Amino acid sequence: MTFSLGDLFWLFFIISALWPMYAKRRLDYARLSKIREIERLRGTRVVVLVHRQESLSFLGIPIARYIDINDSEDLLRVIRLTPPDLPIDIILHTPGGLVLATEQIARALKNHDAKVTAIVPHYAMSGGTMIALAANEIIMDENAVLGPVDPQLGEYPAASILKVLRDKSTDEIDDRTLILADVARKAMAQVRAFVADILSEKFTPDEADRVAGVFAEGHWTHDYPITPEQLRSFGLTVSSEVPREVYELMELYPQAPGRRPSVQYIPIPYHREDRPAGGGGGGGTRK
Repeated sequence: MTFSLGDLFWLFFIISALWPMYAKRRLDYARLSKIREIERLRGTRVVVLVHRQESLSFLGIPIARYIDINDSEDLLRVIRLTPPDLPIDIILHTPGGLVLATEQIARALKNHDAKVTAIVPHYAMSGGTMIALAANEIIMDENAVLGPVDPQLGEYPAASILKVLRDKSTDEIDDRTLILADVARKAMAQVRAFVADILSEKFTPDEADRVAGVFAEGHWTHDYPITPEQLRSFGLTVSSEVPREVYELMELYPQAPGRRPSVQYIPIPYHREDRPAGGGGGGGTRK
């Protein structure tokens, strides 16, 4: 049996078209296997909320993801399907997203009867922070961060819009800014009240309101990294014992390819006896 050049071309075309679907199925299977391993290890139901650019999307164009209504629908369904006495681990890796979807997820987790643990291996900003605060326990890598939950109105932080009212008289402010300021005031009050509510089981009412104000009132820029040390200083209990299996799971959510990698390394852990010979890292000055 012989193949012509045209046959080889079509064979290559078919394999190229089917390979991404095959690779995605293998990746999905690997993820589910690792999730099941973590569930057996911790005796919980594991839910993963990871937002990256998806390499396999419409016409292969990467699409950035964030928390949306589809996520809240899926997570509420998971919580309904989870027995009340079964703990939930939610693994968070997200820049945030829609306030409505975030609040639905956070409230559903807070209302779950069994223990809820938020695990943050790298970062959970904005809405991701709100979901983490709703958990009974937060486990973070020592270098992971959460972020403020102050509301954003389009391209402007609500706190910055309100500052305009404090710095200028109303005669100097246009109607559009006054309307935005009214919405900003309502948005900030709503978010602060919601955060105080999800913190109500961890603090007294006054303390919950104080901590909610720290997160919701725009004391920092919206992408300010809040470290585990800062969270502990607010009175929150934060553990740093992230299971090794969670890091292994995160490796199965790679960023979309398409650009030259900016970080390269030998992907194995180094022990003392494995360290390269030489003076690297031992002495010298650092800036």
